[in-house]
Formats: sequence, C-alpha cells, structure tokens
Amino acid sequence: MRRVVVAGGGIGGLAAAAFLARSGVEVSVHEQAPEFGEIGAGLVVAPNLVRLLRRLGLADRLAESAVRLEVGWEFRRWQDGSVLFAQDLARSAALYGEDTWVVHRADLLELLRSAVPPEALHLGRRVTGVEQDGAGVRLQFADGTAVDGDVAIAADGIHSVLRAAVATPGPARYSGLCAWRSLVPAEAAPELARRPVQTLWLGPGRHLVHYPVSGGRLVNLVAFTPAGDFDVESWESRGRVEDLAAEFAGWDSRLEALIAGAGEVGRWALLDRDPIRTWTAGRLALLGDAAHPMFPFFAQGAGQAVEDAAALAVCLAEPGASVPQALARYEAVRVPRAARVQVASRGRQGHHHLPDGPEQRARDASFAGDDPLAHNDWLYSHDAEAAARRA
Repeated sequence: MRRVVVAGGGIGGLAAAAFLARSGVEVSVHEQAPEFGEIGAGLVVAPNLVRLLRRLGLADRLAESAVRLEVGWEFRRWQDGSVLFAQDLARSAALYGEDTWVVHRADLLELLRSAVPPEALHLGRRVTGVEQDGAGVRLQFADGTAVDGDVAIAADGIHSVLRAAVATPGPARYSGLCAWRSLVPAEAAPELARRPVQTLWLGPGRHLVHYPVSGGRLVNLVAFTPAGDFDVESWESRGRVEDLAAEFAGWDSRLEALIAGAGEVGRWALLDRDPIRTWTAGRLALLGDAAHPMFPFFAQGAGQAVEDAAALAVCLAEPGASVPQALARYEAVRVPRAARVQVASRGRQGHHHLPDGPEQRARDASFAGDDPLAHNDWLYSHDAEAAARRA
C-alpha cells in the first residue's frame, strides 16, 4: 500500500485525501493552521465538481448547507440592472447530469473533511521543505519534525513552499485589480440578492457578483475594482465598507443597498500568473492553487482543485505503475485542462470591464447569440476520473 503525505488541508488537500482513502491508499494531511476555521466566503459548486462529490457520497449532504441555483451567470448592466444574459439552470441536470450550487467555503471544507479518516488529519504542522530519493519522500515541518511517505502532494496554496522543488514559475504580474469580499446577512440585503441566482453586474472598469449561501442566511458579495497601489495578496487583508461603496457609487440603487448591508469586507490584490507545464518531480506533485492559481472569473478554483484530486487518486491507484509513472500520467492529463481554465478565466477581465461605448454595446448584443448553457459544455461536462483512466 502506498503512503501519501499531503501538505495543506484546504479544499484541494482534503479532496486528495478523500479520493485517495476511497481508493485504498494510506494518506495523511498536514495543515499549518491550528484548527479548521471559517476562512473565505462563498464559492460555486458547478456540475464538474458536484459529480465528483457524488462519488465521495457527499452530494446529498451538499443540500444541507448549500443553495441550489435556479439561474446562473445572470449578467446585469451596472446602471439600471437590465438583464443582458442569464442561464436557466433547469436544463443543467439534463445537459451535465448535475445541478449547480453555491456554498460557503467553510461548509465545503467540512463536507470534504467528513470523507477523510479523522486519524489522517494533522493540524499545526507548517511545511518548510521536502527531501526525496528513490525509496521515498520526507516532508519537513517548522517544529523540527518530519513525516515519510512514498508520495508527497503539495496542496499548500498560491504561496506554496514546495512548488520551487518542482518548477520555477515566472514572477507574478500586477493585474491592476483587487478583490473585495463580504458576507451580508440576508435580512440586510435587497430581495434581488436573496434569490437563488448568481448575479454579475458589469460596468466600466469593475464588476460585482452576489449569490446566497449558508442555506440562504447570508449573501456572498465579491467585487473586482482597480487596485491603485494596493498590492497585498492575502485573504486575511481587510478593507473598508465605505471604500467599497465609493467604488460603486452611482450604480443601481439595489446594488448600493447590498453593499450598505455589509458589516466588514476583505480586500486583496489579484496577481496574474502564467500556467506552468511541470507539476511533478520524482515523488512530489503539485495540486490546486500550488499548480494553477487562477483568477476567480470562471468560478473554477475549487472545481479544478477537486478535479486534480480525483485524477491523482486514479493514477496512484493504478496497479503496476511506479510512483514517477503515476505522477507523470497525472501531470499529462491535468496540465492542459487546468491551463485552459486558467487562461480562459484571465480573459474575462477585459470582457467584464469594458467602458460604455461601441465595444460594450457589441459585447452586450453578442450575449443574445450564445446558448446560455451549452457554450460551457467543455467546462461542466468534464469527468476528471474518466479522463485519468483514458490517459
């Protein structure tokens, strides 16, 4: 039985542990935080992610804390809220076999954690380095301890300590944008924002997204605006509600009311990174944001991390393959897919932020020519486990 050691207990790390444990692989997860907390806010659980949760036996439980969307990618004009484009998700199950949900990140983490053997979880263990040879791999921790395994998975996030042992990506580029996040109590939000709809407001130089989470008790709000000289890239960085409100002054009054209901906001810079082509080195593999940090404009960060986890488990459970062979197969099947999503997400910045004028009017008119669901078939119909088996 192979022993896999996972650095990082976020969505990607827990998903990797869940799929590996399901495959009969011995796995342990090492997370630097002293406890699992409510970090982050809302995220979209699209059909490509839901089908994988279902195979872990978690899809039915998703409904306990998530909100099933009735309408997705509802684009509205900044000035008056007129609808430019909307997906009627009644067709989602027929097209992709699954519905689309929105959930608080902490609730998804708890769901994935429930699929991991409790004895496999180790908190307060900050990874500082890795060593490997032909016989195995060793993760080293800040407290001077270490853990040995046959395979190490770097799921330690966008600022991965272990990534340098696999690849040397180019420097992060300043995108010129920053992100704002808040959770607004439903009673403080306008009715428009309480609907089971993922709504995107498009305007000059900025856009804002909102949808309900936590069973409808909260409304997740995320906005993207010019960053100025702000360059802090951390979920723990804070902003001011009045500054967020100033960014959207003069927009539709319902949007202004939603921002006014926010108690506090997070704010961080968006740095741009090119896809990397090397995810593995010997017995070490990257996963999730450590491999493919991406802009959130396609709402696929969590989905791609869980796809990585599912594909990795298939490759490592394959009888007869050596560890380097299994990881090379994982890399071959996942790199093109994740890079496509990464690049597509980057391209949405210009699309969403056009100033009013001829280009903006042409963009708005082009929405009428899209099939609201089928144009994303490449994204939502993908089966990461099947792709790994075919590789």
